[in-house]
Amino acid sequence: MTDKPFTRIGTPTSDTKRFRMRGKDVLTEIIGVKTFAETFYLLVTGRDLPENHVRTFDACMVILMDHGITPTALVARMVHDSLPDDIQLPMIAGAMMVGNKFAGTMAGAGAIFKEGAAHDGDKREWAAGVVKRFREEKKFIPGYGHPYYFPTDPRADRMFQIAMEGGATGEYIELAKILAEEIEKARGKPLTLNVTGALGAVLSEVDFPVETMRAVAAVGRAAGVIGHIREEMENPIVPSVVEFINNIEYRDPD
Repeated sequence: MTDKPFTRIGTPTSDTKRFRMRGKDVLTEIIGVKTFAETFYLLVTGRDLPENHVRTFDACMVILMDHGITPTALVARMVHDSLPDDIQLPMIAGAMMVGNKFAGTMAGAGAIFKEGAAHDGDKREWAAGVVKRFREEKKFIPGYGHPYYFPTDPRADRMFQIAMEGGATGEYIELAKILAEEIEKARGKPLTLNVTGALGAVLSEVDFPVETMRAVAAVGRAAGVIGHIREEMENPIVPSVVEFINNIEYRDPD
């Protein structure tokens, strides 16, 4: 006979005698006590976010919240134009853009840094091996390179600063920098350690699971696209986008 299914996340709405989340009373130990970031961390990890890391984790959730008319924001605005009465749908559509190309590469970077932390030998030799492996596979190393920020990404620098001010050990941050140096050595020129690479390191510093790192970007960006959707209601840009699309020339196949 199998054990009865259970969850450790929270009590169901049918349980009117208790309102608990991860072993805590929601009304007295969470609401008005913990921030959104702290509660998010608790729900995902089952652990309290150490007080010295609260500012760092909050910064991780804010840094990718918005960066102008990104593909994420544009998709949200376009979906809103078709579905103006359901704000959650364009929000979800925008959040779905967080992936291997846009905003979500901290998960890949985090996995590499975890590998580096577990490596018993020389960390620089490990980094050189990572560069060699990715070059042989003809793949980009997640968290490195940016079309506009060069040779450094000020967002990455700021995230590292906040993490270190919060008492991070710096182990993963150092790995990220060593890997950047080995990439530059192999290429003969720098390749920007971007903000998602920094997030892979910083989220590792606060012991947030690699498997759920991308959710930090998705949750933050979901909040950001709400701002774009609201602006689209009052000052739409989608008509201009549609006008541009309708002026794209059609050509018959050669």
